[in-house]
Amino acid sequence: MHLKLLIDGIVRQTTVMIAQLSTASGVRSPLAHVADQVFFTLAKEIESQGVRKQIVADMFGLAMRSYQKKMQRLTESASVRDKTLWEAVLQLVIDESPTRARVIERFSYDGERDVVAVLNDLVRSGLVFTTGSGDATVFGPTSEDVQRLVRRRHDHEALANVAWLLVYRKEAQNESDLGHLLGIEPEQVEAIVADLVASRRLRRDGQMLRSSNVVVPVGAEQGWESAVLDHFRTVAKAIAHKVKIGFDPSTDSGLIGGSTFTFSVTAGHPHEADVYALLKETRARVQALWDRVAQYNEQHPPDPERVVKVSFYAGQDVDRLEDD
Repeated sequence: MHLKLLIDGIVRQTTVMIAQLSTASGVRSPLAHVADQVFFTLAKEIESQGVRKQIVADMFGLAMRSYQKKMQRLTESASVRDKTLWEAVLQLVIDESPTRARVIERFSYDGERDVVAVLNDLVRSGLVFTTGSGDATVFGPTSEDVQRLVRRRHDHEALANVAWLLVYRKEAQNESDLGHLLGIEPEQVEAIVADLVASRRLRRDGQMLRSSNVVVPVGAEQGWESAVLDHFRTVAKAIAHKVKIGFDPSTDSGLIGGSTFTFSVTAGHPHEADVYALLKETRARVQALWDRVAQYNEQHPPDPERVVKVSFYAGQDVDRLEDD
């Protein structure tokens, strides 16, 4: 198996998707952190599989000391220990209302590109305002009233759906986990969890948060991010599981994996309507089954320690000549 070719292909296709997401609907999402985030997350995941740090460093082509220094830098700001760069820059703005030149000078060890990206993100988030231009631009904290409005902005439901998904997937088990994974303040976590519990999307089990299902309506304007994340995660996890156990059908009885079918049709093709109706019919059948399972689970909550999660993914894409 040519694993390097497989990894290269997956990385290439993933970067294409990230590029399209980062410019969706005219939005220009900051990407300065992406390379570091990929390195840090990948390294931690490899370490969690029992691979020694020395071996992980070698896999990245780094000396052990260089690897350790890079992991430490990504865990905390290089200029201010025990704080992320985002937190440290925000604190400086609150304390001093500094100029752009002052912020870059203060965090010179973090690199101008990353510092500017953080400043732009703080301004876009509504936590910081600017006046002036160039290096003389002054950054100041917005009022508490404005910040409260920002926290209540339209992405509340999007965060709630991602939180719901994290609990369902057992990636988060309490408010502390959610705050860490979502990167939001405890007050916002509490508000989100309260809404999810009130709407019965989450339930409390002692100190733990539980969920037996996740559903985001088709075409929903809020929460589609969690649906995309769940689609991608399910496909990636199925592929990784298949690679891990091998491709011997006897190892999984056909329960793990997937198939891709591409139909070539033209206008007037005798099976054109059948092909286009495929996803709609499959989704309706799966939705009906999901509703029956969810209704039963609502009346008989499954034991979280014994539950088996069966994920079924269905999707389609139409690639027309004019799209090339």
